[in-house]
Amino acid sequence: MAREDKLPRIYETALRVFARYGYKRTRVEDIADELGMTKGNIYLYADNKRDLYEKAVAHGLTRWQAMVGKAVARLDDPIEQFMVMCKKSYVYLSRDVSLRTVLINDPSIFPLSRREDPFSEINRASMDLLRNVLSRGVEEGKFRAVDVDHLTELLFSIYVMFIIKTYVKSEGKSSQKMFEQGIDVVLHGLLKT
Repeated sequence: MAREDKLPRIYETALRVFARYGYKRTRVEDIADELGMTKGNIYLYADNKRDLYEKAVAHGLTRWQAMVGKAVARLDDPIEQFMVMCKKSYVYLSRDVSLRTVLINDPSIFPLSRREDPFSEINRASMDLLRNVLSRGVEEGKFRAVDVDHLTELLFSIYVMFIIKTYVKSEGKSSQKMFEQGIDVVLHGLLKT
């Protein structure tokens, strides 16, 4: 099997094991055993345990991002794209138990400050997806003219807050209602017309 074909399996298994035992208690041997590999073979794909952890989390985040991107790409209307992006992004962690568990145990994965973001490149790509949908909506006259860059930053920050409230702080249903209300306010505004 080619190296590129092994990587997803290694990272998904590593993420699952890190979720099961937590970062501190997980041993590289645990991951190797689950993969039917030796510890030495794992080090062909990662420099050390921390590197393997970061690569596994990055793989999980990228998989999340790709799922959302595919859902958005299937639609033509920027309003529908925005709605689908919001909903798919928000509910993803309810299905990905390993990534959710790792996030609960390590909330630094989604820091509120971009300067502290260990996955800034991945999150920047997620913001680019949002920025593209907003820009297209403005260009097509479906959204009013706004500063797309600042709005992207604002909406992504709000999104991170909701991910933390819902999945890390376990405020589930109440956060979900607030999230839905927030999407409605973003799309329809607060002012009565």
